[in-house]
Amino acid sequence: MEKTFDLQKHIEQGVEQIIADTLRATLKNPKESTFMVKFAAASRKASKIRMKHEEAGLHVPGFLIASITSSCNLHCAGCYSRCNHATVDAPPVRQLSDEEWLKIFREADDLGISFIMLAGGEPMIRRDIIEAAGNMSNIIFPIFTNGTYIDERYFNLLDQHRNLIPVMSIEGGKEITDSRRGEGIYEVVTSNMDRFKEKGLIFGASITMTTENIEEITSHEFLDSLMEKGCKLVIFIEFVPVTEEAQHLAPGLKERAYMEKAMEELREHYQEAVLLSFPGDELAMGGCMAAGREFFHINSHGGAEPCPFSPYSDVNIRDTSLKDAIQSPLFQNLKDGGFLNDEHEGGCVLFTKRDQVEALMRNGQ
Repeated sequence: MEKTFDLQKHIEQGVEQIIADTLRATLKNPKESTFMVKFAAASRKASKIRMKHEEAGLHVPGFLIASITSSCNLHCAGCYSRCNHATVDAPPVRQLSDEEWLKIFREADDLGISFIMLAGGEPMIRRDIIEAAGNMSNIIFPIFTNGTYIDERYFNLLDQHRNLIPVMSIEGGKEITDSRRGEGIYEVVTSNMDRFKEKGLIFGASITMTTENIEEITSHEFLDSLMEKGCKLVIFIEFVPVTEEAQHLAPGLKERAYMEKAMEELREHYQEAVLLSFPGDELAMGGCMAAGREFFHINSHGGAEPCPFSPYSDVNIRDTSLKDAIQSPLFQNLKDGGFLNDEHEGGCVLFTKRDQVEALMRNGQ
């Protein structure tokens, strides 16, 4: 008899492992270790809350992605957010307010969600929201940032609120980072890393994996440079080719096989850091984790979407609760219709099935 995959149990074990890995990564930093011990207790409580919801027939994901602004000061080559018009240069219209985001964070806490990833645009533009997030110590907020807004005031805030963890974007070395993100950005990001190390603050790096940089970003030379600066979290994210011109940058089967082998070796070698790969790690979790299986996305205007790479929504958080948004008809149909079970192509299974997702939206099914 085939063994049933227990998604909830797998998720709980995954969250516990992230906490354990982070504790190990911060043992030499008393402030970070003290916070992580307290957070571990809060996470166990949150896990019990999610389990109660599960028993009552509601699956609550452990992660939420919140794009708190559509503004960004950079124009990175091939940016999926700009190509999808989720990030714009025009003044943002009708974005969620500070109070609306804080309401979402509180609802997430009540539901037992332990991780809220702050994205954008450039999330550090919304300092007010990040300050509010810092006061919610039951939740860890990784902040996916380009690093250009981190100033002394931010360093002080991050020192006071250890649940705020900047994850700065970098593409490899100076040449490839500046060619994609803009001249001088590599120097800004690496200088910030040096400051974080000086101040004893934990930070991470987010790396977009393409056919052009895969060997460089998985090399010991590059990762050693991050570890020497104090980086404790590295997230590799496959490039999503929103335009035909960028298709050649999308990892294929060859690159995914290379990455899978590399991740196994790197995790063994860099045991003092947390290394994650998306969507590569999702395959071990039974397929795509979007649409509320283990995470979902709220855009800057309140739309609840399966994920940032699948910008479709049939409910807005302004009109409903977070609990009801998790159970949206679109999310349910994506899960029940088997949309999330296949292997991915170009970084996102839902991106490759966007025509089918759009048909679901049109038909209201």
